[in-house]
Amino acid sequence: MQARIVTLPGDGIGPEVVAEGVRVLDQVATKFGHHFDFQEHLIGGCAMDATGKPLPDDTLEACRAADAVLLGAVGGPKWDDPRAATRPEQGLLGLRKGLGLFANLRPVKPHPALAYASPLKPENLAGVDIIVVRELTGGLYFGKPQGRFTQDGRTRAVDTLDYSDVEIRRVVDLACRLAETRRGRVTSVDKANVLASSRLWREIATETAARYRKLQLFHMLVDTCAMRLVAAPSSFDVIVTENMFGDILTDEAAVLVGSMGLLPSASLGEGTLGVYEPIHGSAPDIAGKRIANPIGTILSAALLLRYSLGLSREADAVEGAVDRVIAAGGRTADILDPKGFGNPSGLAMSTREMGDAIIGEL
Repeated sequence: MQARIVTLPGDGIGPEVVAEGVRVLDQVATKFGHHFDFQEHLIGGCAMDATGKPLPDDTLEACRAADAVLLGAVGGPKWDDPRAATRPEQGLLGLRKGLGLFANLRPVKPHPALAYASPLKPENLAGVDIIVVRELTGGLYFGKPQGRFTQDGRTRAVDTLDYSDVEIRRVVDLACRLAETRRGRVTSVDKANVLASSRLWREIATETAARYRKLQLFHMLVDTCAMRLVAAPSSFDVIVTENMFGDILTDEAAVLVGSMGLLPSASLGEGTLGVYEPIHGSAPDIAGKRIANPIGTILSAALLLRYSLGLSREADAVEGAVDRVIAAGGRTADILDPKGFGNPSGLAMSTREMGDAIIGEL
């Protein structure tokens, strides 16, 4: 198979972890007889420095022409002025909008060998295997009016939570299709007791899920969901929710696995083109120190293989290699147990060494 993959390393630790994702994909190509053509482009703060835009036109056009996109992270203190009209994160939002990516998938499955890394009791982690499907193009992040203004001598700001039936239906439909391949349970998360947008969400979710007769649909308020993700995470299969709720809940779910550095994500639209990225940020405090965990990016590369390229066997191989490295005691600093559990040497791997170990398993 031949495929064109655009890489967007971005800011902070982004270039370091994306480099390992590319190395793993190169190994997959060698092992399974594929050819992947990688093209690197700018996004985020580094793009603002070079072009004045967080999402340059040539970056968006290259992504549109690609088979898949592998993204690192955007942002950092250099560009972190809340009064700035242009911010690195606008590049990410613009990319999703420009490519028509309406659903973000975040799988959450704790590794048994890393139970110590989670603050939850090991028995609460047993059987946890969740996919959170977050709507990406609507809600507070895109609704209008949006902005800051002065009125009667006071500074005010407004954001608008706006959803249409079409936006809700397509993301719930995707969640239902995913659930059909899993345990057949969909939890739709909203705030229908307060928000009109959530009442529409609940209505459309009910109508959409009714077409899938073998599925169970559950409605849950977002505050209850936040509590149950900690108290009873194994009760969830597929969670589907709106943009901001999903943003918050998926970061909370990272606690289950012990580190944000372990979690991948896939942003998908109607076709096969997708953007794949770890859920963590740019982590400027450790950028350049070669200690960032590349597993979230490498597992994102596995999702890229599965969803955009249709290479499920290759995706399974990457995920299996990651599992074996962790089981054998491979640890970066963020998942290192100071008591030496699962890692008798007590030494943390560098970003490159973790990549080497996973490539070795492949």
